[in-house]
Amino acid sequence: MSHLIAPSILAADFSQLGKAITLIDESEAAMVHIDVMDGRFVPNISFGFPVIKAVRHLTKKPFDVHLMIVEPDKYLENFKQVGADILTVHYEACTHLHRTLQAIKALKMKAGVALNPHTPIHCLEAIIEEVDLVCLMSVNPGFGGQHFIENTLKRIRQLRQLISESGSKAVIEIDGGVSLKNAADIVEAGANILVAGSSVFKAENPKEAIRALRGVR
Repeated sequence: MSHLIAPSILAADFSQLGKAITLIDESEAAMVHIDVMDGRFVPNISFGFPVIKAVRHLTKKPFDVHLMIVEPDKYLENFKQVGADILTVHYEACTHLHRTLQAIKALKMKAGVALNPHTPIHCLEAIIEEVDLVCLMSVNPGFGGQHFIENTLKRIRQLRQLISESGSKAVIEIDGGVSLKNAADIVEAGANILVAGSSVFKAENPKEAIRALRGVR
């Protein structure tokens, strides 16, 4: 399958969030990536339920919601109610990951698992068949605008092999430091979805930046 682009509104101008969602809606992007941070799992705080609900009506494109929070199980139903289509939890934040994934699916959302840069790929062996999406963090989570960690390319290949060998239908998403300079290498390694924040919203023409990222081969 051809790769998809998921612009991250964490890099958008928060005073113009509605315009950012509309821009994504009118672009070649496949979905809207929303990073939810609680100031505990990561040292930053971002969006909550009211913000997500307020912009949900501006696009029919899927909301790809990435929870960088502790105790995500408490809030799964809330995220469904405000419009999440894909809900990704961190492996490092879930004591009972299998149960969490089943709960997400029971709410009719796609279930994703995110791995921090230091977490080994093999940690997913027992649950890879239950996962719709694996988000590999290619920066340390918590802040936008960081540099891509090169070792991520090796990790993508390891994950692609695990998915192939297990028969899982999971797609691979890469989040952090994605740009035109490394997008082709990321796709070549086996990624399906590129999360792009600064490289889209700091660009002179964000729609053209999305088109360019979509076009790399």
